[in-house]
Amino acid sequence: MPRAKLTLTVPEEVWIGKLTRQHPEATIRVLAALSNDADSGVGLAEVIAADLPSVLTEMSEYEAVTQIDLLQRDGDEALVQFQTSMPLLLFPARDSGIPLEMPFEISDGQAVWEVTAPQERLSALGEQLEVFDISFTVDYIQQHVAEEPLLTERQRRLVVEATDAGYYDTPRECSLTDVAEQLDIAKSTASETLHRAEEKIVKQYVEQLPDTDTA
Repeated sequence: MPRAKLTLTVPEEVWIGKLTRQHPEATIRVLAALSNDADSGVGLAEVIAADLPSVLTEMSEYEAVTQIDLLQRDGDEALVQFQTSMPLLLFPARDSGIPLEMPFEISDGQAVWEVTAPQERLSALGEQLEVFDISFTVDYIQQHVAEEPLLTERQRRLVVEATDAGYYDTPRECSLTDVAEQLDIAKSTASETLHRAEEKIVKQYVEQLPDTDTA
């Protein structure tokens, strides 16, 4: 399934665009957001800024921000929950049927999205962004391929059981026979399954080692 990274330019009239342009060094990291049928929305965000009090004060003064609650503050970072009558960035995703991946960041009037969706949904998202006059650039589109698990479920279960039982401890806390009996399988089956799992684990480890000159 395609995965895309987009950089959106927040329109000048939208409060979150104004705020981050007036404080270009500030970053708003949206952790969760939801819009409703009444075209209002609620969000949970981290606000990171050297002049944090000023940013939070200005944020609360925008007419489109109907409520803001400071949940936590630590130095130059604050966690806030806010309600807004202008959740413009949420509309294109909602209307194109694409769930936004969280978190996403907004700084200096630009938001960066990463989305995974079928090609037709990505095309619909582009159309909706244009409908709402949100200009954007496509940083990349790549085919997202789900990785196959290294171990089968049977191998994983056996490795976990053997590890928990102390089979890999030095000295060993249990024998292969003990592990096989615990899982109610034959010792030969346990031996072969563990060997195949260990082979995969060791080979993957070696493949990930940096190249070294062994000469």
